[in-house]
Amino acid sequence: MVEINVRRSTMVRPAEPTPRRQLWNSNLDLVVPRFHTPSVYFYRPDGSADFFDAAVMRDALARALVLFYPMAGRLGRDEDGRIEIDCDGQGVLFVEADTDASVDDFGDFAPTMELKQLIPKVDYTDDISAFPLLVLQVTYFKCGGVSLGVGMQHHVADGFSGLHFINSWSDVARGVGIAVRPFIDRTLLRARDPPTPSYPHVEYQPAPPMKNAPPATTSPPINSAKAAGAAATAVSIFKLTRAQLNLLKSKAAPGGAYSTYALLAAHVWRCVCVARDLPPDQPTKMYIATDGRQRLRPKLPEGYFGNVIFTATPVALAGEVAAAGGGPAPAAGTIQESLASDDTSTCGRRWTTWRCKADLVALVAGRPHVRCPNIGLTTGYGCPSTTPTSGGGGRCSWGPAGIAYEGLPSFMKEKSCIHAEDKCLLLLSDAAAVALVDLVVIMVVVERTRVLL
Repeated sequence: MVEINVRRSTMVRPAEPTPRRQLWNSNLDLVVPRFHTPSVYFYRPDGSADFFDAAVMRDALARALVLFYPMAGRLGRDEDGRIEIDCDGQGVLFVEADTDASVDDFGDFAPTMELKQLIPKVDYTDDISAFPLLVLQVTYFKCGGVSLGVGMQHHVADGFSGLHFINSWSDVARGVGIAVRPFIDRTLLRARDPPTPSYPHVEYQPAPPMKNAPPATTSPPINSAKAAGAAATAVSIFKLTRAQLNLLKSKAAPGGAYSTYALLAAHVWRCVCVARDLPPDQPTKMYIATDGRQRLRPKLPEGYFGNVIFTATPVALAGEVAAAGGGPAPAAGTIQESLASDDTSTCGRRWTTWRCKADLVALVAGRPHVRCPNIGLTTGYGCPSTTPTSGGGGRCSWGPAGIAYEGLPSFMKEKSCIHAEDKCLLLLSDAAAVALVDLVVIMVVVERTRVLL
């Protein structure tokens, strides 16, 4: 385990007075997991004298929080118990640390326990109003590299808005104005009243359980068709090249107009179904997180700050997804159809569906949704455009510092970063991960030294 030495911990507050208000959360802000989304950004030194100067970063952070003031608040509840943001300006946690380790000691930056040390730990045992909504840690390595660990409470922002904040913080540090000011008014996404649901939404129906599962078990461990009981989990990172993606496309049916995303998602779904040894008649559901900013009409204002994530949910039988000799095309077609149906009118009607639900907690996609026989899929937003220091340089590599649940892979693109390849992260049981790798080699790889997922 890498040893981290904390030099200093500071609660950074906005540099100027900010609006004191209770910020109402839309349903989209509430149907997200109740934790801080962890990510870590690694930077190589750029030779500048003020590379990741902590004083510059703290000062810029305080000034950025003036516009992004909900970040400096705390969670609270209204008179009905609904979670809201108390914009009280208490501040965000900024930790400075160092280590004798080097950036290369973290290998391919898989989300391991070592990586979690690069983000401040949040104590959830107290009331929801007790912890900061944003925790940051700058760690200086003996090689001259630096990491920026970010833990951002999911009720406050999704990945798109989170990266908007990090980039704006960087702009302030470099002495330039914030390019896009945050739009802080979530009532634009208020549900229609009275509700007028027009059809059942499959995305919010219960996840398919394992067939023939024990009565007390609705979400059995992964690979349960092969072995009973809990299974250890492991994280695997698979890096993709353009040649490998082209190989995957060549295995689709001729004439099929499938997007690269649909084919890759289908391949993951197919491999996981086989690795889990699901019977052919087992229903399986994929939860795909999609950004609604480009789908909603009328469009949200530029800089809308909050959560705008919807979920596309293709459903199929495992035998259809993993049919021998069928390649990725059948599953890709199901996925592409689901994504296409996730249009502007569908997104709007979901607010009505949620309005009909007395308890939004039941709609939060969590562990029961993505465990065997189901799977979730997310996409990372990449590195910040610059570093939050006045120099603004340094090559960046990034990744999630943890995967919340088994069965929740994430696609990440590292354009112009340390590893200029795409990645897919999977958290699976050890046995299933081995089966998955073997399966991938058999299905799509010409040389056993190159693994595609």
